[in-house]
Amino acid sequence: MATTGRLAGRVCVVTGASGGIGAATVELFQREGATVAGVDLLPDAPGDLSLEVDVTDEEQVRAMFARVVEQWGRIDVLFNNAGISPSDDGSVLETTLEAWERVQQVNLRSVFLCCKHGIPHLIENVGPLRGSVINTASFVAVMGAATSQISYTASKGGVLALSRELGVELARRGVRVNALCPGPVDTPLLQELFAKDPERAARRLVHVPMGRFARPGEIAQGALFLASDDSSYVTASTFLIDGGLSGAYTTPLD
Repeated sequence: MATTGRLAGRVCVVTGASGGIGAATVELFQREGATVAGVDLLPDAPGDLSLEVDVTDEEQVRAMFARVVEQWGRIDVLFNNAGISPSDDGSVLETTLEAWERVQQVNLRSVFLCCKHGIPHLIENVGPLRGSVINTASFVAVMGAATSQISYTASKGGVLALSRELGVELARRGVRVNALCPGPVDTPLLQELFAKDPERAARRLVHVPMGRFARPGEIAQGALFLASDDSSYVTASTFLIDGGLSGAYTTPLD
């Protein structure tokens, strides 16, 4: 695929970099000229700098950004993408408090911490466009589902609201903040769901007008748009990449 250098000279931090969307985004950002710090709880995350970080820990998050600035002198893009969707997160009638809080910690607390300690570095940049923050929410932040994952859904609703608030607050300071809301994506996480409960997974697929789940690279292209100056007038947005799912009532028969 041809590249355009849309992120040439930019320093980007990508959390959840070892997963499907994260790994695809690191690769695409690098192809587009960015220098990328790949952050994950797992070792050896992809990127020009690999950082093993628990993004729910405030001191580790603070040190992570300090390390990137020490290495390259600046940060231009935050892609706060780390998240989990565990099997013990289901209906509110069944999900334990421990399961609820574990998902909230990873999916929402981490985004708060990365924004809190990452955005000040963007504000320090010179120029009218000082940086872009992309927070991974989900299509479930704007829809309900009978195949419930109550804490996951609530956490992604929180990410969406947090992103909108920050986008409005920081608009005149040159920092754009948007919520990237993927539909179901063909990642190892989703494949595991298919293997464990094909009926539950099939119920999800039938509602997608395109008849397939997204590829990680397709979500990465959305992140690239939001990271680049192509989206210079886009902030506080709910950026849905869901194959038409959120706009559908019925879907095609074939």
